[in-house]
Amino acid sequence: MAENPGTTAAAMTAAAAPTNTPGNPPTVNPTSAAAPDREQRNEALEADEGFASDNDSSIDDRISSYTASLSSSVIDYPEEYGRRYHAFRPGSYSFPNDEVEMNRLDMAHALMVRAIGSKLYLAPLEKDKIHRILDIGTGTGIWAVEMGDIFDNAEGPPNVKFEIDDVESPWVVQNKYDYIMCRYMAGSIADWPRLISNIYDNLNPGGWAEFQDMSTEYYSDDGTYTPQHATYDWNQTFVKTLRNMGRDPSPGPQLEGWVRAHNGFHHVFHQKFKTPIGPWAKNKHHKDQGMLNLVQILEGLEAFSLKLFCGVLGLTKEEVLVQLAAVRQELKSGAFHSLLDLHVVYGQKPLKADFSAET
Repeated sequence: MAENPGTTAAAMTAAAAPTNTPGNPPTVNPTSAAAPDREQRNEALEADEGFASDNDSSIDDRISSYTASLSSSVIDYPEEYGRRYHAFRPGSYSFPNDEVEMNRLDMAHALMVRAIGSKLYLAPLEKDKIHRILDIGTGTGIWAVEMGDIFDNAEGPPNVKFEIDDVESPWVVQNKYDYIMCRYMAGSIADWPRLISNIYDNLNPGGWAEFQDMSTEYYSDDGTYTPQHATYDWNQTFVKTLRNMGRDPSPGPQLEGWVRAHNGFHHVFHQKFKTPIGPWAKNKHHKDQGMLNLVQILEGLEAFSLKLFCGVLGLTKEEVLVQLAAVRQELKSGAFHSLLDLHVVYGQKPLKADFSAET
């Protein structure tokens, strides 16, 4: 479920610095209510009693309408199982890179932006100190392009360049960065501490690193999501398979510990955002967010599953598609109130004269 190959990075050299307060991304115009304050974010979400569906027709209509609306605002490879995969270091990344997946990644981008309050980042960047930005796991590049759009005097995409490399190997860069974003890399990284060390080593003194990632294990606050559900079985199989491959499927909850364990970063901050799956929540912000999450998960089920379940577990494509049909039906039925957690962690590389600062 990572945002494009874990080996892909997009670098953005700024013509000018970003504003002190993260700006709203210009290509995402959420209509949802304002995000709840921090004290409310981790409370159990209340389900909308009016949300229920005995058949798929109503939710199908809503998904179709929502996808059409969303598409207007966001938006030599091997082929396996009917999908296209990247060719850089084959086998290191288990998810497609075809047009269908690119569209889903733009939805995932919109989801993460909306989840953290319609912002592209949370780190306290200072206008006059940010000149070079690196986006790791860039997907379609939409985050980097939108960051370029909020820079003073920037011309947008012309100040963004794309590079393909292995972020877990030693980096060879001519100039270090003032801000590095590492986002949506669940299931893509074999050695997170080494990646974090690479990020730290390639920050300028005083620079910031930010990590935004999921815990991909579904759960519910109210006990409606249980091991008896087909979705539970599919999700646990997905998680265990990636874990057995050495690719952590749920890095989000561990990010703060990894960043602090590096012993270099200070001013480390961690915040968790509950992310519903489906429009079952009573709160409008979470209802809208849940609908977006449901759409991108339904679009991504085959992408998440085919290479892992067929190539690793040995199932046939037909067997996988039958399993996914049951998962789709459950997700659209509103039979349970499942969630994911998005974790945001950022930290600063000290200035040379500031190594004794509190962490």
